[in-house]
Amino acid sequence: MGRRPVTVRLARWSAEHPWRAIALWVVFVAVCFVGGSAAGLNEATDEDQAIGEFGQAQLIVDSGGFDRPATENVLITARSGSLDQTAAKAAAQDAADRLRQVDGVASIGTPMPSRDGSALLLPITMSGDPGTAGDRVQPLRDTTAKVQDAHPQLRVEQVGGPSIDKALDDTLGKDFKRAELLSLPVTLAILIIAFGALIAAGVPVLLALSSVAAAMGLSTLASHLVPATDTTASVILLIGMAVGVDYSLFYVRREREERAKGRSGLDAVEIAAETSGHAVVVSGTAVIISMGGLLLAQDAIFSSLAVGSILVVAVAVIGSLTVLPALLAKLGRWVDRPRVPLLWRLTAPRTGQSARPRFWPAVLKPALRAPVATLLISVALLLALAAPALGMKLKFPGPEDVPRTTAAMQAYDRLTAAFPSNGTSHTVAVRAPAEQADRVRAALTDLANRTATDPLFAPAEADGPEIQVSADRRVSVLEVATPHASRSDEASRSLHELREDLVPATLGGIPGVEYAVGGGVAASEDYAAHIWAKLPIVAAFVLALTFLVMAWTFRSVVVALTSILLNLLSAGAAYGLLVLVFQSTWAEGLLGFTSMDAIVTWLPLFLFVVLFGLSMDYHVFVVSRIREAVDRGMPNREAVAHGITSSAGVVTSAAVVMVAVFSIFATLSMIDFKQLGIGLAAAILLDATIIRAVVLPSVMTLLGDANWWAPRFMRRRTVAAPAVEPPPAPAPELVGVR
Repeated sequence: MGRRPVTVRLARWSAEHPWRAIALWVVFVAVCFVGGSAAGLNEATDEDQAIGEFGQAQLIVDSGGFDRPATENVLITARSGSLDQTAAKAAAQDAADRLRQVDGVASIGTPMPSRDGSALLLPITMSGDPGTAGDRVQPLRDTTAKVQDAHPQLRVEQVGGPSIDKALDDTLGKDFKRAELLSLPVTLAILIIAFGALIAAGVPVLLALSSVAAAMGLSTLASHLVPATDTTASVILLIGMAVGVDYSLFYVRREREERAKGRSGLDAVEIAAETSGHAVVVSGTAVIISMGGLLLAQDAIFSSLAVGSILVVAVAVIGSLTVLPALLAKLGRWVDRPRVPLLWRLTAPRTGQSARPRFWPAVLKPALRAPVATLLISVALLLALAAPALGMKLKFPGPEDVPRTTAAMQAYDRLTAAFPSNGTSHTVAVRAPAEQADRVRAALTDLANRTATDPLFAPAEADGPEIQVSADRRVSVLEVATPHASRSDEASRSLHELREDLVPATLGGIPGVEYAVGGGVAASEDYAAHIWAKLPIVAAFVLALTFLVMAWTFRSVVVALTSILLNLLSAGAAYGLLVLVFQSTWAEGLLGFTSMDAIVTWLPLFLFVVLFGLSMDYHVFVVSRIREAVDRGMPNREAVAHGITSSAGVVTSAAVVMVAVFSIFATLSMIDFKQLGIGLAAAILLDATIIRAVVLPSVMTLLGDANWWAPRFMRRRTVAAPAVEPPPAPAPELVGVR
């Protein structure tokens, strides 16, 4: 018979030695987690994350060694009408006296009135590490609240970077806590409905959580080679739960199906390993390839996400081939206990006549009877849904996209209205020989004077421009403010006017000068250009390697090509749906957001690789079942019907889990997570329904035996069907369909 595949041999050994396999898995997870905790996390630096001219400006500023402490402000405004200047100055003095007694306050500045007299601003400089200022700002906020109580006729509020960071951290913390509290019970509830038994539902969650724990530790170790970012852990959890549940679901359903046919526990595990286990390896490889494509973006954020995702997928695959067979062998028929009475009757594996599904054959009828018409109509609908993606715009979310439910953001709006220079600004960073420092200062002063009369920029400060100069006089920095919101067209035009006209005109003639314009607007534009430049490279890599893996796995060039095209269609439809929802205003009330008229910059690239990888899970599983039927001699049309109907239950269950979990992200406050959740949920839903139940059967029915064409060197020398019984005859309504 020949040597059995490694997936079968691993599963057989684990099933025959369950306690050893389980113990080894527990030790592996513990060693990874503890080892990662001991090694500590190596986080990416500004140099690691430098992109475009914005990154160059950041590096110039960093090279100056400036002491840039965290700053806060106490903003005093009238509750209604005009501001009483005498009362405002008294409140400012009271605030200054109280804040000087607070730990963490380095100095208090002089109160500054706004140009129109509507506000008074008291600047505060904090001591300590600016990076931790948000964690230490609460005593200052408490003191400001006491000042407010002492002056009820005025509005006294604190606003600044640390306050806003604190408010955002609190908001995101509540959001993620709610998401975590919802995701686990929702996943369990769906799996209980899918299996009708509590233990069977718990096994996939157990594997997924243990895989995530091991991958967290491994990613911490890997961060010493590829620095991590603060989003890595969230992505490991997101991807780990998705693939961990999927792989276990595929495996457990097949094992239960074989036991229902009368197989022994060991034989059922072995057959599940040979079929579903093989599909897990192939789909895991596809996901790893997709995530590996992110490394080509040459971006610290995407490299970190790629490493974390690759590790959690690899661990989930290993777990599904080792500890999962051990658990199933040890549990035996106890995996179907305790049963949920009504659900068990609906979901229990069946054989013979009772195993014939009724719903999915009805869904497949159009694709099998009229494949050309069904294919044309479904593809046309998906292309129409994808069409809006041609108008996709990419931007970073700005302060205006942060929910205004927090007092810090409401105060920020009043601050920028009264003091425009405290809002959006561009950073002009200059590096030149020390002997040119006076010429650089004169040039930057000239630049500030030119922008002061331009409506694209904020008016000049009364005491002149503030130019920071490093101790060695080699680096100079000027902040040029604009009164326009960071995502507005006016803010973008002001950036281009600086970069293309004003800065070269004022600084270009200085010998040995190096300059760059950074800031929030620059970061958004430069990163968008970076994404558009890297997306074709990443996509080409993912498509090419996925094609090779699918072609070699199924020994078919046609299957590989259709797999690629179907996944591109799914991704395109998801892009189009994102643009329809988030670049318009019709869904604002429904989803609780304010349209930024753009898609978050990093999302298209990340969404592409995630969707391409996760979509392959379903595709490999479904096509594997079709290939099994073909290898047993079943005609192509009946094989397509059998493969899709026999896998529909598990694919639907896995898709529902992912759609439910991803949809929870759409309830979060931040626009980035809303777009990510809606994009992933919609794409998985489209993929598991229209693509798998309509487009795929139409294509494979239309192509017939050509589905399995391959060059001679790729063809199998022998075709051996898996050691499974012939499936039940197709439902009567599908037999003879032509």
